[in-house]
Amino acid sequence: MPNKQKRLGIFALTALVISSSLGSGIFGISSDMASSAGPGAALLAWVIVGFGVLMLCLSLTNLNEKRPDLSGIFSYAETGFGPFGGFISGWGYWLSSWLGNVAFATMMMSAVAYFVPAYGQGNNLISILSASVILWLMFYLVNRGVESAAILNAVITVCKLVPLVLFIVIAVISFKADVFSANFWGTVSGNFEFSQVFSQIQKSMMVLMWVFVGIEGAAMMSDRAEKKSIVGKSTILGLTGLLIVYILASILPYGLMTREELSKLGQPAMGYILQALVGTWGAALVNIALIISIFGCWLSWTMLPAETTLLMAKRNLLPKKFGELNEKKAPTFSLLFMTVLTQAFVFTLLFTDKAYSFAYSLCTAAIFVSWLFVTLYQVIYSYENKEWSQLFIGLFGSVFYLWAIWASGIGYFLLCLTVYILGIYLYAKARKENGISKVFSQKESIVIIFIVIGALLSIYMLFTGQIAV
Repeated sequence: MPNKQKRLGIFALTALVISSSLGSGIFGISSDMASSAGPGAALLAWVIVGFGVLMLCLSLTNLNEKRPDLSGIFSYAETGFGPFGGFISGWGYWLSSWLGNVAFATMMMSAVAYFVPAYGQGNNLISILSASVILWLMFYLVNRGVESAAILNAVITVCKLVPLVLFIVIAVISFKADVFSANFWGTVSGNFEFSQVFSQIQKSMMVLMWVFVGIEGAAMMSDRAEKKSIVGKSTILGLTGLLIVYILASILPYGLMTREELSKLGQPAMGYILQALVGTWGAALVNIALIISIFGCWLSWTMLPAETTLLMAKRNLLPKKFGELNEKKAPTFSLLFMTVLTQAFVFTLLFTDKAYSFAYSLCTAAIFVSWLFVTLYQVIYSYENKEWSQLFIGLFGSVFYLWAIWASGIGYFLLCLTVYILGIYLYAKARKENGISKVFSQKESIVIIFIVIGALLSIYMLFTGQIAV
């Protein structure tokens, strides 16, 4: 008899959700959060973000169960809004994936800088050149058909969890209530003032959403579950576990250092906090673990955007060239196209003071589009099938992601539209390859006009300093 694939129980599936979502962001979240919000506002922000991400996870779980015939996150947008909607979602997901690699590059170089000070903040010339070498090494490995092995994943998971657990334990022991409660709300008066607290929540939104990039993949694992009934429970338990880890890692530091001290820390902030608490060995441990962890994440995220463009080419949303495979079954052209664009963007980091935050802000802004399309299709599907509880999940999620696009800094979202212009050209070429003479409908043409206007506006905002780099 053929061997059956081992199915995941509720514990294993919950662990998968957590391990798949933990990335490099948590190692730097302490400093980024302190730059945006006081502890009280940060806690409220976590409640809001946790609710929004839960709506996304529940939508993905429901749609994956009800529409198992759809593959790829962009397929929901294509089914609900047509081929151009699928392209908009898929291109945003692809854009987010390789921009995430840029964030990985800057964080890795910052970690290396702890041992080799010449690397500075991770965005000087030697950092850029070193990151470029690794970037092309990733291209070579994935193009040769190398996939993330089980042993590599195990090593990476340990590298993530050991310093995290150590940090949280030491932070709890060293926690000072008087430091934490000093100006709890981060306002001028020291009291709760709605406008000032809400402003802090808005400023911290991009930081908080960045650490959840990747959860959409973990939430789509229902086909590997022992039974469908545990998928929703595992998703909620996994998200709860993530929120506990994220909240502890970002809130406990407020009781270790003042907000001003935290905001001035270099990256990865967790390493510098441990250094202040236990000495240089703590920082060394965090930075070594982070370098190994990022290498594995970078490898996975090199495969992800190439796989996305491959699937889009199969759906006739991109030219056939993107769907061509070499003898190792790797999409060489898709990989090369993505790597060249990543390389060009890496060099632009020479001109920014906050390379890491700039890169992850663009990455997160880009994926908002894909997440929004998921919740919108959840609304459409639930309405058509009269599933009213699921309809409200989609509505709440859609409202949240529309607000998140605006609240987290509309400039970053608009800046992503500049790359959409290239994508629209490729989409039009793909449609013509398939004999479609009228590529865009009247509504789609209006959307394109808004994309072009948004892209031009972002360039103006960039040169006038309205977009922080």
